[in-house]
Amino acid sequence: MEYSIHTFPNGIRVIHKQVKSTKIAHCGIILNIGSRDEKPHQQGIAHFWEHMAFKGTTRRKAFHILNRLDSVGGEINAYTTKDKICFYASALEEHFDKSAELVADISFHSVFPEKEIIKERGVILEEMSMYLDDPADAIADEFDEVVYKNHQLGKNILGDKESVMRFTQQDFFDFIDENLSTDEVVFSSVSSLPMSKVVKVAEKYFSKIPANTFPRQRVPFTGYEPEFRQQVKSISQAHCILGGEAYSFHDDKRLPFFLLTNMLGGPGMNSRLSLQIREKYGYVYDIASSYTSFEDTGLHTIYFATEEKTLNRCINLVEKELRKICDQPLGIRQLHTAKQQLMGQIAMGEESNLSMMLGMGKSLLNKDDLEPLEVLFNKIESITAQQIMDVANETMTHDKLSTLIYFPKAAE
Repeated sequence: MEYSIHTFPNGIRVIHKQVKSTKIAHCGIILNIGSRDEKPHQQGIAHFWEHMAFKGTTRRKAFHILNRLDSVGGEINAYTTKDKICFYASALEEHFDKSAELVADISFHSVFPEKEIIKERGVILEEMSMYLDDPADAIADEFDEVVYKNHQLGKNILGDKESVMRFTQQDFFDFIDENLSTDEVVFSSVSSLPMSKVVKVAEKYFSKIPANTFPRQRVPFTGYEPEFRQQVKSISQAHCILGGEAYSFHDDKRLPFFLLTNMLGGPGMNSRLSLQIREKYGYVYDIASSYTSFEDTGLHTIYFATEEKTLNRCINLVEKELRKICDQPLGIRQLHTAKQQLMGQIAMGEESNLSMMLGMGKSLLNKDDLEPLEVLFNKIESITAQQIMDVANETMTHDKLSTLIYFPKAAE
């Protein structure tokens, strides 16, 4: 991946990749701020900020924000995670200046009108209800709490009803002042434009933002203890998550572990868990493993839903596969196939310029650099069967796993 980086005096960085074959310009502001940075009384404010950014700035009302790119066939969107907030836009290349100006405006010049806060509370409360009504989403959120307990990483990104109901305009300004350091802001861009043009546009909207850099220490997570938890819900299937703590994105074991989780239950229909539990027995519609890494820790999960009568059988089959991984080294052909599959998936992911733009900004914030594809592939090729066994035994033995089960409520 060839890319260029420019840093303004205020610390804001611009990263750009030129793709000459596209007519669409993707750009976004990625902030190294997320729900893990909230204090107890701020629970949910990072996500609420993401919503409120579209509700008015010093220059625009909500309608004008939404109409700015929609009127030329473009799109603007945002997301919040445990450690990032992102505002991003896509439009025809000729509207790149509009896109950059708009994401800058909503990122740095929001005014959080009190009337809009009152209205948006209702939207967020509906969003909470929507997630709670979906057991797949609800169990994933609760599993964060199972693993991270009272740490901020275990808190729901959406917050809770009490906190959402009490936020005022000043609360948003306070949260931003406490967390927005300009050297932890990246403007990421992918288009056919040359870097010189991108920097010229970015300079107009980002270079004059006052420098505000300060060290910020996130509270690290320590002391993971496995837990078994189960609940009865008004649902038709049993839902189950198994998993636990994993490696941070700074850990050298991250890549072997990523390969392992992809092989177990990645997007390929030939994953070990899918072949064993869906294809062989037909117990599940889908079964997936996932891995999320943070700067100090990580989270791995295996999730499935099944009929209550086959739940224990599924759990036993999952644990059987995990024992195999822990006890039996992969054969040469198995390891080669797993590597080829992962590299192919990564390469296909780079076909999406939007995903590439978002990934570039996130990687620059996480590691202050981007890894060229050939370097990443060389690292994947060098992974050994012993490394796979080692990370499996450190994270996936029975005594390391937490379990969360939702049982369907018995018919009355």
